[in-house]
Amino acid sequence: MSKVQSCPTCGGTSKIKDNDGVIQYESLQSSELEQKIVKLKKAMMKFKEKSEALEEELKQLKAKQ
Repeated sequence: MSKVQSCPTCGGTSKIKDNDGVIQYESLQSSELEQKIVKLKKAMMKFKEKSEALEEELKQLKAKQ
């Protein structure tokens, strides 16, 4: 994923790229932001599901002891 930050000149949301110490800002449209949010939500849900499965497995292992 690309890094997202506020542009220091216009204050808008933008992608940042660092090329040999030179930082370039590229404006993001609201549709791009929505896509990034959806991707982050999906990643969080996958992590949550894995975490819950591991917690359940841990409970089962503790119950066997």
